[in-house]
Amino acid sequence: MEHKVAIVDDHHIVRNGLVTMVNAMPGYTVCLEAANGKAFIKALENNTDSIPDVAIVDLHMPVMDGFETIRWLSGQRPGIKALVLTLDVTEDAMIRATRMGARGFIRKNSRPDVLKTALDSIRLTGYFYTDEIHRSIRQNPTLQTRVERKRADVLSQITPRELEFLRYVCHTDELTYEQIADKMNISRRTVDHFRQELFEKFHIRSKVGLVLFALKWELVKLSDGN
Repeated sequence: MEHKVAIVDDHHIVRNGLVTMVNAMPGYTVCLEAANGKAFIKALENNTDSIPDVAIVDLHMPVMDGFETIRWLSGQRPGIKALVLTLDVTEDAMIRATRMGARGFIRKNSRPDVLKTALDSIRLTGYFYTDEIHRSIRQNPTLQTRVERKRADVLSQITPRELEFLRYVCHTDELTYEQIADKMNISRRTVDHFRQELFEKFHIRSKVGLVLFALKWELVKLSDGN
């Protein structure tokens, strides 16, 4: 029985090489190939008779990258297991991809036998553990990326009332400081105090800077109506 494989990579030479490599492996054949996640989804929709068992996915692609492609597979086609083939094997990338639903990782410069082992492992066990970092991610879902750790640090320095103030600053109605004071039921002087505290703690200089800061660290959303 031949197991079907999809290749999703925006580099033609890499993709063609993978197709040749996989087709030469006993028990495997490439049924689909695409240059990005969006093209892959379209190919799946147009080829309902040829559904892959495993999708070899690059993380960094235009239009729709590997992270979003893996997320889509996990939600819409969970039967297709994603194997990440990439040069980006940093802890942050692995944490993100694993949370999206990746089943394993191999480097783009890996030997053909490593790819064959990865495909066999995912087919038989559902996963391919390449190293201790990936294993620790599976066993400890509370691990955070560098950005998540920084965001947690930022949040730890903001009081609940300062966070409430930030939400009003980012309100889509573009509230004035006087209006914010009224909504928070505090004096304008207290509002100024919140603003100055945030300015000093995070080296911000303006109201626009507050908005950009809040959005950067996902402290509020533009849809917030609070």
